[in-house]
Amino acid sequence: MRKAILKKLTELVLVILAATFLTFFLTWLSPGDPAEIYFEFRGISPTPEMLAAMQAKMGLTDPFIVQYWHWLEGILTLDPGVSLRTGEPVSDMIQHRFLMTFRLSVVAVGLMLVFSFGLAILASLKESKPTDYIIRLFSFVCVSVPDFWLGLILILNFIVYFHWFKLTDPSAPGSVILPALTLAIPLIGRYSRQIQAMISEEMTKDYVIGARARGCKEGAIIVFHILPTILGGLITLFGLSCALLLGGTVIVESIFSWPGLGSMAIDAITHRDYPVLQAYVLIMVFIYVSINFIADLIAEAFDPRLALTGGGK
Repeated sequence: MRKAILKKLTELVLVILAATFLTFFLTWLSPGDPAEIYFEFRGISPTPEMLAAMQAKMGLTDPFIVQYWHWLEGILTLDPGVSLRTGEPVSDMIQHRFLMTFRLSVVAVGLMLVFSFGLAILASLKESKPTDYIIRLFSFVCVSVPDFWLGLILILNFIVYFHWFKLTDPSAPGSVILPALTLAIPLIGRYSRQIQAMISEEMTKDYVIGARARGCKEGAIIVFHILPTILGGLITLFGLSCALLLGGTVIVESIFSWPGLGSMAIDAITHRDYPVLQAYVLIMVFIYVSINFIADLIAEAFDPRLALTGGGK
């Protein structure tokens, strides 16, 4: 077990280091001089002397590997630099924005878990009946609907027509509901079907047949016998979903004017704010690999057989 954890940690560190190098290299190749961008945002037309001085101050005249090393030192000390556009420390920008994205993702994950399990259990209990077919149709529609279209439809109905929510007040308690629903609905459709398929596969196993023979009800069999059995696979499944939610909020945050990491990344791309964009990419990489690592450990704790196969079947 310790060797497996050590191996996974080593892989995690190598992936993050590779991501730092690739991120810095791609932004280094990007068009535009950061010194010129800095003066452009401040409405200054720099002289060649001013431009050269700013390039030297930013370390742009150093060799590539030296620039990368200085930047990596800043990342490791949680100091990724300052925004070219606002001059604000990137770490301060990320701290506030991350909390907003985290809040949005937590609500979306909660909605996804409740409705995915609820619909999957209901469809399993009503298999091949009208209720099952309705849930299948609902799941198909949820998976097929694009995020941006769903978000616009929710805004049109619940903000424009019914005035139940406000788009310009993200601090209000109810403001998180619509963007969280926009994120959760496609995942609900996807995972309710996957959970139902896993439940249906277990329904033919001997321990389920034995539970039926002892007079257990179908609902109790699913909740107390089948769900604990498939929990290891579900944890890995939902771990991936959590990572995707944190990193996939860009479009939804832009539609709902939600001040999170996604909208920050859009602003950074639009204004060529390279320090902010670099920090965003690394945060997403770190979140993704870390959540996958934690999900694998939890899944193996619930199902030790996964440790023997590295998480595979």
